[in-house]
Amino acid sequence: MGEVLLKIASSLVCTAFFFAVSVKSLGALQQSGYQGKKFLKWLKHKENLYFNRLALLSGLLLLSCAVFSLTFSLFSVQIGNFLSALPFIFFCILFIVCDGKYALKVPLKFTERVRRLSIAYAFLLACVSYLVIASLLAVNELIASEIYGVFAYLPVCLLPMLTPFVLWLANAVISPYEQSRNQKFVQKANDKLNQTEMLKIGVVGSFAKTSVKHILATLLSEKYTVVSTPESYNTPLGLAKTVFSPAFENKQVLIAEMGARKIGDIAELCALVEPDCAVFTGVCEQHIESFGSIENVWEGKSEIFAGVKNFVVCGKTIKSRFAKLSQDIQEKCVFVQDTAVKDVKYRATETEFTLSLQGEEIAVKTKLLGEGAVENILLAVTLCEKLGLSSAEIQQGLQKITPVPHRLELVESAGAYILDDAYNSNPEGAKMALNALKRFTGKKIVVTPGIVETGILNEAINGKLGEELVGFDQVILVGDTLVTAVKNGYLTAGGKAEQITVVPTLEKAEDILGHTLSTGDAVLFLNDLPDVY
Repeated sequence: MGEVLLKIASSLVCTAFFFAVSVKSLGALQQSGYQGKKFLKWLKHKENLYFNRLALLSGLLLLSCAVFSLTFSLFSVQIGNFLSALPFIFFCILFIVCDGKYALKVPLKFTERVRRLSIAYAFLLACVSYLVIASLLAVNELIASEIYGVFAYLPVCLLPMLTPFVLWLANAVISPYEQSRNQKFVQKANDKLNQTEMLKIGVVGSFAKTSVKHILATLLSEKYTVVSTPESYNTPLGLAKTVFSPAFENKQVLIAEMGARKIGDIAELCALVEPDCAVFTGVCEQHIESFGSIENVWEGKSEIFAGVKNFVVCGKTIKSRFAKLSQDIQEKCVFVQDTAVKDVKYRATETEFTLSLQGEEIAVKTKLLGEGAVENILLAVTLCEKLGLSSAEIQQGLQKITPVPHRLELVESAGAYILDDAYNSNPEGAKMALNALKRFTGKKIVVTPGIVETGILNEAINGKLGEELVGFDQVILVGDTLVTAVKNGYLTAGGKAEQITVVPTLEKAEDILGHTLSTGDAVLFLNDLPDVY
């Protein structure tokens, strides 16, 4: 009984420390959408030092525990083994403290799923620890050698390197339950939506979904009570959470952002929401990594036409495909009128234009920046007109539009201008953001890690991005995932080598900016990759 209790106690101690040293991998798995394949891809990426740090910890534990066990075995093997726990505890705590200084850019959210996953992970860690310890004890008794006994338990020190794979296994074990649970939750949300008489609007596209959603909510609030999916909630589960949130109750309009990474995703969201109408912003190379091709992106996004009941307000990139659409889809398309906007003036800190609205011309001045701002507003205005909003209601709403956080959001700091476009990771948005930066008069700096999720086009698109960076006063590339293609494109296009810098982290880039930014200067943060890239 005493030996069993020793095994259990030792296993629990190991579990506690191994869980603590590997908690960051929980955040990475969450950012991976709990997709095991994507998590393992992050883990083995050559520039990801997380696994290297775990290997370093294992090496320190192995060496220090061996030294302590050997040194104190002069008194007895048992004393040596017992005291070798001291450096084990010390270096685990030291690792936890030091690794905590390298926080994830996207902090771990302690959701119910994370709690369940943590329990499963801790249980598997305990099982692995117990099996390893019990096996080592059994082998030690079988060999019955004092020399072997001194080093018999050192393999435990290598377990930190196994923790990410134990987490992967725990996630794989509970995933069927999580999927079943999510499906039931989404079905309940569908049942609740079917019981309401609210107007339901979908927002689909490769870009500008969140911005259009935000503008729509502002305009429609002049006539209706409105709820929209928060932040970038654009999956069935995110929509279901919105439906069961306090903000949903007693609203007249639901605006649902609809995201997709593969064919069938939009159809699934339409089955859940059953939108009365929608906005289709457009299609670009974004998400080719998961779709496989630009044609698949189009096919997946265009599922909105079959899923919507009445009409779809379409952006410019849809117009070029109009002739290829079937007659029933063409009848659902509503295109914005280019003649509705004139006298557009893109300024550094605001955008001005004249809008033709229900027979009258109105002057619009907005803090939204870039060419996309005008089309996004026009898409929202077109839909609002179709829904019966008056000219006065739309004008009042236009005056209340504010920038969406991290989407070409302008912030002034100590006399310098910061263009925060951290959440835009697509070629179209990048071009507009760079054009917006050019409108400032001081020194112009770009900070970017490149553009992701464009699959086999990653190198070509990032090379093109590099070409477009030529002419700016300073370019700071962050990380190593895609920056080689960006740098090569920049230098090939005639960019000056002394004006481009590659740094490992965003924090290093911010340190450089702290020494170089002056009053009147402008810096664009173009995309900020999550930790799993």
